[in-house]
Amino acid sequence: MGLEVKNVTKTYGEKTVVDSISFNMQKSGVFGLLGTNGAGKTTTIRMILGIIKKDSGKITWNEKQVERKYVNFGYLPEERGIYPKTKIYDQLMYFAKLKGMNKQDADKSIKYWLKRLQLEEYTYMLAEKLSKGNQQKVQFITAVMHDPELIVLDEPFSGLDPVNTEILKGVMIELINKGKYIIMSSHQMSTIEEFCTELIILNKGKTVLQGNLNEIKNSYKANKIEVETLQNIEEIIKQADLEIIFAKENSYEIKVNSEEQGYNLYNMLAQSNIKVNRFEIKKPSLHDIFIEKVGASK
Repeated sequence: MGLEVKNVTKTYGEKTVVDSISFNMQKSGVFGLLGTNGAGKTTTIRMILGIIKKDSGKITWNEKQVERKYVNFGYLPEERGIYPKTKIYDQLMYFAKLKGMNKQDADKSIKYWLKRLQLEEYTYMLAEKLSKGNQQKVQFITAVMHDPELIVLDEPFSGLDPVNTEILKGVMIELINKGKYIIMSSHQMSTIEEFCTELIILNKGKTVLQGNLNEIKNSYKANKIEVETLQNIEEIIKQADLEIIFAKENSYEIKVNSEEQGYNLYNMLAQSNIKVNRFEIKKPSLHDIFIEKVGASK
């Protein structure tokens, strides 16, 4: 089982919005599809799901051309779309029938997911009465209630408060443990780092980086230190000839060019009898790498 996207291109008139991109998912888990606004992410998703046609290249699921009869997929689009004047249960039942579920199975699944996402009290309420975050959770249910093999989530955590974010993260872990294939597109780099093992970054329709996230991060040298102390250490940082990126109440983010500079600063703090609560030498985050790859060309 797996998804393969090979040399896929899509143009609109003279504009190439997806330019010969390739990637594959041969194992279950979460694959990150990243890029700036207009990079071609949504177009790529829609081609994968057969919503729009590609101009060239190949997209296969389990070695078969992508067609709805071959792919049992769930899709949470970035553009939210539920019916505001319709009760939650009624529209979930409507979407379940569109996905081929019988009434008994649909009822069981709807009740399970409403409970799992803490929406039971809204079951027979008009959608327009729900908060934006709860409406989003309803739409998430439409993407997963039919137990799809391939799930595509476009900005799934956008607009959620911290409590609902944790609920959805718990659901994500459950889906991963069930062996689901999940493609996630998000501008929240911390979420991508938390869930994705493989990723691709697009910029203006072209691939600028792809591969295993850990391998990508390990290919970079350490570039900063985060330190928390009980005393002001700005003078010691200056003595070490290092640049402070950010400082607040004896917490510091410091720019370095190597791990050795970090070890040198730590030794200087120890020699000065500075009490250190936290000292961490860090490599670039995915956020840093993303900015490096696409920021300069915007």
